[in-house]
Amino acid sequence: MRMKIWFATALLVISTATIALAQEMKHEMSMPPEQKAAMDAMMKAMTPGDAHKLLNTMAGSWNVKVTMWMAPGAEPTVSSGTAEIKWILGNRDLEERFHGEFMGMPFIGIGYTGYDNVKKEYWGTWMDNMSTGVMKMTGTTADQGKSWKFTGTNADPVTGKDQVSEERVTIADADHHAMEMYGPGADGKMFKMMEIAYSRKK
Repeated sequence: MRMKIWFATALLVISTATIALAQEMKHEMSMPPEQKAAMDAMMKAMTPGDAHKLLNTMAGSWNVKVTMWMAPGAEPTVSSGTAEIKWILGNRDLEERFHGEFMGMPFIGIGYTGYDNVKKEYWGTWMDNMSTGVMKMTGTTADQGKSWKFTGTNADPVTGKDQVSEERVTIADADHHAMEMYGPGADGKMFKMMEIAYSRKK
């Protein structure tokens, strides 16, 4: 008797699911073409793809070496730190949490990197405990994720005006990559202000 009840219940569940699926398919088939096109576009925009997968090499736990130049030709300052980079929001964006030091003081930063399916471009943001603004950049890769070039602007704390920034990311191998930051010097010409070398923790 118990087996019959279980079997009847299973048939009821399957029948209900089949009817629901049939109704959903019927609704989709009766959907106006422009509405279906809009839904398809939204699904395409929200779904991570191959462009996102190219960023995967950057995910992980890292030791970092930071080299900074205050002016063209100046002696660099070197420091070390760590970075934790992980996928968030269903492998849509990379989140970086950086810990290091600057001029003997703790330096903490949070960055996000992703790919916009609609605009067909990579993007990045950066915030840290030594500023109150957000750096925003957009970029591309021309070699299938071996390197990226980002450009954007950030507020110059001295003049209060926006200044152009460039960022280059180069993947050496699965365990090493580097980020170079360029900005304008006193003469207005771009120079390398910073380089961060990432080595995967073992």
